[in-house]
Amino acid sequence: MDEPFTTFMTTGADYTETDPSDYTDDYYDGPTQNTGMCDRGWVRMFRGQYEPPLFWIIFILGAVGNLLVVWIYTTVRNRLKTMTDVYLLNLAVADLLFLCMLPFWAVDAIKGWNFGISVCKLVSAIYKINFFSSMLLLTCISVDRYIAIVQVTKAQNLKKKRLFYSKLVCLGVWFVSTLLALPEFIFAEVKTNQKNQSFCTLVYWNNINNRTKILVLSLQICMGFCLPLLVMVFCYSVIIRTLLQARNFEKHKALRVIFVVVFVFILSQLPFNTLLIVEATQAANTTITDCDTIFGFDVAGQVAKGLAYTHACLNPFLYVFIGVRFRQDLMRIVKMCAGNLCIGGLSKTQPVPKRPSIMSDTDTTPALSI
Repeated sequence: MDEPFTTFMTTGADYTETDPSDYTDDYYDGPTQNTGMCDRGWVRMFRGQYEPPLFWIIFILGAVGNLLVVWIYTTVRNRLKTMTDVYLLNLAVADLLFLCMLPFWAVDAIKGWNFGISVCKLVSAIYKINFFSSMLLLTCISVDRYIAIVQVTKAQNLKKKRLFYSKLVCLGVWFVSTLLALPEFIFAEVKTNQKNQSFCTLVYWNNINNRTKILVLSLQICMGFCLPLLVMVFCYSVIIRTLLQARNFEKHKALRVIFVVVFVFILSQLPFNTLLIVEATQAANTTITDCDTIFGFDVAGQVAKGLAYTHACLNPFLYVFIGVRFRQDLMRIVKMCAGNLCIGGLSKTQPVPKRPSIMSDTDTTPALSI
């Protein structure tokens, strides 16, 4: 294998190829520096202090929320009735698998990688598969809400087929996500630095103009952010226009939910993807050579990545717990647990009547109903 390229953003599994102390000749310093190179070893120390506690918090909160979603869908409701049910269950599973990879990266940040190259490739690939599947499933949910609210007649005519179509769509999402994660299988390597510490990271082949790395970064930016954002903005914009024309006392609540969903997605994903764009530009044409600037991007990359990962633990609250039916299921569970009733009694208990909503043509209205 040819000499690997390195990036200027030390972001763990996200396209950071080596520890800075391995290849200190990657970036020459700016005019104010005298060392001739940028020693970024302290960024590894920052990562070791910043990432582990944050990742464990995200893991615990996300695991509780998403496990609750899976449990209610598979035990309390016992069957999937709508397209959104299928998407939300798959989203919860994807987020859970994604979250399960965070402890590995937390240990890697502190002690280095001691799990071997096979686990390195597997963890990197599973992490990326579920990252892409989560983003694509969020896109599917927005499209389903668009059909249910804007294309009401079409939604009713295809009500029986929509459940079958949703399962096919989910299979397609997992397949596409697996294809997009192939670079993790190919380029994930375990590298050892001068301090004899091993790290699981991506090492790209030395090709002309870094084209492989640019392609991988471009795919992540387009499929993991731009496509979901464009679809969400379009669908929810039309939904907002439809709701504004409706005469219903609950529409202002639905509008508030839409704004929260879009705002949280942009807030959590935009900083990280902006830095990925800068990184891809840097790979195509190295223009940032000042050490202080490079250090700033390194730290910003750590913070932006942690912010992006919080979306995995926020999804249950944004897309599931906010639904009327789901809140009713939760209340039933709390009351039953308080009354020391066994789980077997859950399925026998009659559901609380659902409060009507202008947006609900199904049993769940995840992203819009209150």
